[in-house]
Amino acid sequence: MAFVKDMLRMWAHSWKRFISIAMITLLGVAVLTGIYAGCRDAFRSTDRFFDAQGLHDVQVLSTAGLSNGDIAALRKVNGVAKVQAERSQEVTFDLDGRKSATMQEIGTDGIDQPYLQEGRMPKKAGEIAVTRKFIRDSGKRIGSRLTVTPESASSDTSDTNDTNGADGTNETNGTDEAPSFPTKLTIVGVVLDPQNLSNPDGYSAMTSFRSTATTDYTFFAPSDGVTGTLYTSATLLVKGAAAESTFDESYENTVKQVTDRIDGTVKTDRQKARRQELLDAGNKKIADARAEADKKFADAQSQIDANRQQFNQQVDQIVSMQAGAAAAGAAANGANAGAAAAAGATTPQLDETTRETMRETIIAASPELTQAKQQLDQAQSQLNEQKASTEQTLKTKENELKTSIPQVRWYVQDRQSLGGFSALKSDLDSIQSLGNAFPIVFLLVAVMMSLTAMARMVEEDRSLIGTYVGLGYGRLAVASRYLLFALLACLIGGGLGLIAGFLGIPAFLLVVLQGMYVMPGLRLEYDWLYGSLGIALFVVGVLAATIYACVQEMRQTPASLLRPKAPRAGSRILLERIRPVWNRMGFLSKVTARNIFRFKSRLIMTVGGVAGCTALIVCGLAINDTVADLGIKQYRDIYQYDLMVVSDDSDASAMRTKVVSDGRVTSSLDVRIESGDLTVAGSGDGDSGKAGSSGSESIQLVAVPEKHLSDLGEMVTLQPVSSGILGTSGVGKTGSLKLDDDGVIVAQSAASALGVKAGSKVRLTNGDGVQATAKVSAVNRNLIGSDVYVSETYYAKLFDSKDAKNTKNSKSSEDSEALTWNAMLAKLSGSDTSQTDYAESLEEDSSVMKAVSCAHMADSFKFDLMGAVVALIVALAGGLALVVLFTLANTNVSERVREMATLKVLGFFDREVHHYVNREMMILTVMGVILGLPLGRLVGGMLTMALNMPSLYFEVEVKPLSYVIAAVATMAFALLVQLFVNPVLDRIDPISSLKSVE
Repeated sequence: MAFVKDMLRMWAHSWKRFISIAMITLLGVAVLTGIYAGCRDAFRSTDRFFDAQGLHDVQVLSTAGLSNGDIAALRKVNGVAKVQAERSQEVTFDLDGRKSATMQEIGTDGIDQPYLQEGRMPKKAGEIAVTRKFIRDSGKRIGSRLTVTPESASSDTSDTNDTNGADGTNETNGTDEAPSFPTKLTIVGVVLDPQNLSNPDGYSAMTSFRSTATTDYTFFAPSDGVTGTLYTSATLLVKGAAAESTFDESYENTVKQVTDRIDGTVKTDRQKARRQELLDAGNKKIADARAEADKKFADAQSQIDANRQQFNQQVDQIVSMQAGAAAAGAAANGANAGAAAAAGATTPQLDETTRETMRETIIAASPELTQAKQQLDQAQSQLNEQKASTEQTLKTKENELKTSIPQVRWYVQDRQSLGGFSALKSDLDSIQSLGNAFPIVFLLVAVMMSLTAMARMVEEDRSLIGTYVGLGYGRLAVASRYLLFALLACLIGGGLGLIAGFLGIPAFLLVVLQGMYVMPGLRLEYDWLYGSLGIALFVVGVLAATIYACVQEMRQTPASLLRPKAPRAGSRILLERIRPVWNRMGFLSKVTARNIFRFKSRLIMTVGGVAGCTALIVCGLAINDTVADLGIKQYRDIYQYDLMVVSDDSDASAMRTKVVSDGRVTSSLDVRIESGDLTVAGSGDGDSGKAGSSGSESIQLVAVPEKHLSDLGEMVTLQPVSSGILGTSGVGKTGSLKLDDDGVIVAQSAASALGVKAGSKVRLTNGDGVQATAKVSAVNRNLIGSDVYVSETYYAKLFDSKDAKNTKNSKSSEDSEALTWNAMLAKLSGSDTSQTDYAESLEEDSSVMKAVSCAHMADSFKFDLMGAVVALIVALAGGLALVVLFTLANTNVSERVREMATLKVLGFFDREVHHYVNREMMILTVMGVILGLPLGRLVGGMLTMALNMPSLYFEVEVKPLSYVIAAVATMAFALLVQLFVNPVLDRIDPISSLKSVE
């Protein structure tokens, strides 16, 4: 009992150390669990919401629309749980200018169901539900009416409106019609689109570099009133996918198995079948047109023949009359009156030649007959010409039909293709990466400080430990006094850290997240396993330091422990050997220098602790500076062009004509842009993966005309990069990189994520889904987006060659065509504002699919969530610095109580004692700051590897102001600690402190 009472008394006496260890553990556990818990709560709530609303796992789009046969084929794919055919239509309306919206049919199979926020769901034709963004922008409310106008080419299926059904069973004997929605609309509800969780009322909308929306708004309408037998898309749910977390790799693997099956057989077969249906429909239309034309020509010919027959009859009558009259006259001049009578009674028989001669003579003699014959001949000639022309036109149509109908393309996409989903996932993944990296530094600092505090605590009880051991207490029992002290401090600090980690920090992060995204059903949850492991990690670290301190002291005999520890032997420091400096130093300065450099352990612990905290602050500020400069570096420095315009292949010529005719372009480069995948060769089974999966990255494939390869350097800054140590990279000279026909140039953002280097082999997938293995000739500096540049010749070699991978999807030689340059990179005249306005005006043109202004992208690029997390990390790092300095200062004072008492006996005033002690701490703090500033830059470089986000590369940038802020903050904490230490110095009693231990 006496042992326990003494232990409790010792604990109460060491309450400052207890608080220090508890605070360090609190901060470490809070950082370890807080960021993780906030991201996990967001992941779980979003996953529950997606499952409740039936967000699709796979979406299939087609350039020719989807028919019942396509839907039936998808239902037969192994692993597909449910298929929903969807119809949509793009419309325009007037809202402070021309605005566009997508009329989306609300599916009846429970997939992609909008989440009702206000009002009710639409049920009747003409009723719609709109998003809160539309309500905010338009000022309308529930009950308001709206009139829309369908786009003339609102979908990719507009060219197939008259084609036959594609179910393969002739269930649709009529024609497939594109979807059509009512135009007189009434708003009955406000909903949240599960495909886009961006918060229109928050302080930050979706970052523009990841926005994929093609229209301004989405309107949701019921099936009632929607017509059309052709579907714009098909959404699928995969068996077993709902049981997995949508953000885990297991979910991606489950969905990928189904997408691979669709890509493997169904996609190829249905693309061919659909194109053949379009060809058959075209041939049928031509055959119907020929039959109809033949019928009209036959009717016209019959009419002409009837008129000619009537005309001939009239002429023949005149011929007969004239022949009869001539015969009668000849008979009247004869001698035989009877014969004359007989001749007059019959019509003379004329041979054909004579008759034809008489016809021509009669027609020529009569203007009316001449005009009638000319009209008949002219009508016959025109009819013959029309028949020949029509037949020639139909034959031309037959010959052009095959080339006029393009190859049908299917696009099989998973949730990664949804801009809202991928943005949320990448944001949370990046924050979680920080949450995994920073606690390591906190743990190291906690172990160092615990070792310092507990070593001093054990050393202070040196004689007491010797007494207990001499009385027969076991070393383990004596050590338990300190182990239980450290354990209790860790448990209390860790418990408070769990409260902050699972309640405080997540609440802060979720407030920031809810300013960016709408996440219904969001709640804070506790993870017992992770929380227990978090405390256990710090308990193990602190107890290990405590055990080490105990072992160091208790290895001695009780007799040695009962005697005071021998003073450290005097020794010279290096500075003493530098006579010109040492001789000019004052007495107290020399004492300070000796105290700093003679006690190596205190020097290492203080400088190391301060350096670690300073490095954390610098690292947090470095992340903030890096993110802030990403948009400027990418869209001002790397991209030299001002405008990128993309069109559909069929509108490419019209798009270029439109842009050039506007007169804003000073120079331009025609390219082809396709969306594809880049997979590290040999990393998988050979199929292209999806963004976010292991070894695969979504890319923008940019093909450059062979004659203009040298012009690419004028539009994009080409700088080769090479990977360095600890996340650094070496950047080559501008202009030293050239695109050629020996390989592709890969963007640094994609290369860093996949570990690709110059000379690597990668598997590329182009816009048609054709795969080929390509050589990487160089890696180009690129921070945002994943561009892959390829020459026209190398593109043809990759995707048109018989040696290309997956030849079953490759174009046949007869279908192989020259590349269509569907995009333009252009430099513009005018200010940034005028360039942005011009890009917005281009998007209203029917020939333009997308127009992007680099000036707008540079100004609008934001990463608000990262900024909030950086502020949190800097605040926690500052708190850690304060605790570390407080611990070290109190340990320093406790070690030197006799020294301070001696100074007071010698006549030092309290202020002089303060200055004597604090000067050493300030010098050590400055040394720690000097070491911590470059260390923070180094740690920032390491975090570029941890922040491995799709389509982003963090090129570390630390502004001078950040170094100043980190240094000033650390020094301010040191001054603040002095306010707590000075009263302790004042309370030192020289008499009791200088008593002999013996």
